[in-house]
Amino acid sequence: MTKILPFALILMMALHVIKPLGWPGLKKRGDFWKIAAGAIVAMFIVVLAGHAG
Repeated sequence: MTKILPFALILMMALHVIKPLGWPGLKKRGDFWKIAAGAIVAMFIVVLAGHAG
């Protein structure tokens, strides 16, 4: 699972550059960086939750 998720995120970013996904906040091709930023924030929350408990 840990190897599939980064591949899926990179694939989503590449597909978004080719054809925007049309999701809220992801309407333009230049918004592909938001997928990476969201993944970084999600990993940060998971790390914080793991260390807090």
